[in-house]
Amino acid sequence: MEPGIVTQDQKTAGTWVPVVAESRFPESAACSARIGGWHILVVRGDDGFHALNDRCPHQAARLSTGRIRRGAIMCPLHGARFDIATGHCIGGAYKAMRIFPVRVHQGIIEILLPDTPPGMEDLPVTP
Repeated sequence: MEPGIVTQDQKTAGTWVPVVAESRFPESAACSARIGGWHILVVRGDDGFHALNDRCPHQAARLSTGRIRRGAIMCPLHGARFDIATGHCIGGAYKAMRIFPVRVHQGIIEILLPDTPPGMEDLPVTP
């Protein structure tokens, strides 16, 4: 496991925060939010919901503008593809992206955010 990557199987200090009601999740299969300074991308996959840091680990672009197909999201800047469940780069050319545990609690999609604010290495470049 790479340092800084959080998987759904790990126990981590953090707080469950609501993102959106499951019934209001967009048909487009993804929504982005900014919570506690974190830029979060929540994606619906064939196996449920996944939450990713909305930042490509290669050039810090926001991945929320990328295409999602076959369980992967593509960086809009350079085309690298990342598995939405694990955060790993398909093909292994780049570092894995940070993922966050997700749950649906009483009809609300929630993510487990760290209790610490994001560092510069976690923030996307915004125009």
